[in-house]
Amino acid sequence: MSLLPVAEAQARLLDSATPIHRVESVPLDAAEGRVLARDLAARLTQPPFDASAMDGYALRFEDAATPGSELQVIGASAAGHAFDGAVGKGEAVRIFTGAPVPTGADTVLLQEDAGRLEGDRIRTTYPLRKGQHIRPRGQDFLLDEVVLPAGTVMDFTRLTVAAAMNHPALDVYRRPLVAVLATGDELVAPGSAPGPSQIVASNTFGIAALARNAGAHVLDLGIVPDDSDEITAAIGRAQAAKADIVVTLGGASVGDHDLVQATMISAGMKLDFWRIAMRPGKPLMVGSLGDIHVLGLPGNPVSSLVCGLLFLEPLIRKLASLPPVKREGVARAAIPFAANDQRQDYVRATLTRADDGGWLAEPFSKQDSSMMKVFSRADCLIVRPPHAPEREAGAPCPIMLLRPEQLG
Repeated sequence: MSLLPVAEAQARLLDSATPIHRVESVPLDAAEGRVLARDLAARLTQPPFDASAMDGYALRFEDAATPGSELQVIGASAAGHAFDGAVGKGEAVRIFTGAPVPTGADTVLLQEDAGRLEGDRIRTTYPLRKGQHIRPRGQDFLLDEVVLPAGTVMDFTRLTVAAAMNHPALDVYRRPLVAVLATGDELVAPGSAPGPSQIVASNTFGIAALARNAGAHVLDLGIVPDDSDEITAAIGRAQAAKADIVVTLGGASVGDHDLVQATMISAGMKLDFWRIAMRPGKPLMVGSLGDIHVLGLPGNPVSSLVCGLLFLEPLIRKLASLPPVKREGVARAAIPFAANDQRQDYVRATLTRADDGGWLAEPFSKQDSSMMKVFSRADCLIVRPPHAPEREAGAPCPIMLLRPEQLG
């Protein structure tokens, strides 16, 4: 099977994915990042009454149309404690921000624009505009008004308005469930004492974090040895849990000890493609096991994480009805690049600001796919397309941001 171009592999994977539209209700304080399954309408009117926007005096505009008008203060209105009465001719009510505007009043005079006189009287010192400093009833939203349509991703602003609309819980789409399985006789869990031929398993934690950040729940299937029966049993646990995606780490190639692909096919997996024209990450496997998407990621940690960014993250976000993460950008190369071969390279690099404000991308000198320390220090991946010509230092180069919230 020939190597598949990255863009074609991504398109084939995402074309096979249908968003999960099963609905669940979650409390408001658990709804951050969730996608509304139904239109969200207001259960009340906000504000529910004409409210003062400032501290001052509620009065009738006709009684204070010109500076120097005198009025009698007959009471006070505070938030949660409305004035029980009406404002008549020549009268005013002391009012505070958020308080209901008393019946009869149509304007609020700022407290600093009022001169205090004897006997609870005030004098206006500044021209007024009718209706000033009053938030009219329903200015924000009205009862039964759809404020947040279905498909809205809930963030801190939208959670605030949902709470103000008096919703204690929201109907949202269910998160995808990603089952992660690490395979290999050589792997032991962190905190263990590796044997002479063993290493600590690390990929699970990075892939699980990436999946959660993309909007999924994660089921850790643990570490299983290179044994078909144990791999089959682990896949059975994923099926029993109704996983939407199974991610295997390592063993997806066709070497003597690479059993994942053959075992998955024996279990009923339909293999779509494997072996991608990319570096790192060539031995990527994509298939389906019934309704479950199967991603077989390479065992090398950097290869696994790069493939996770390119394939797992967009798959999760499509299933979750979430928009893609904006990772693409353009920088200038800090050093020259040689011509590339038939594979698309993802080169770990740091970013610094050039004098003109643009990004300058400098690759690490060592790019081995097992070097996790280098990846942890990288800001981006420089993308070198297949057969890209040599480039001089300073030439534009496409990049993928690893932490777009910091550098985008």
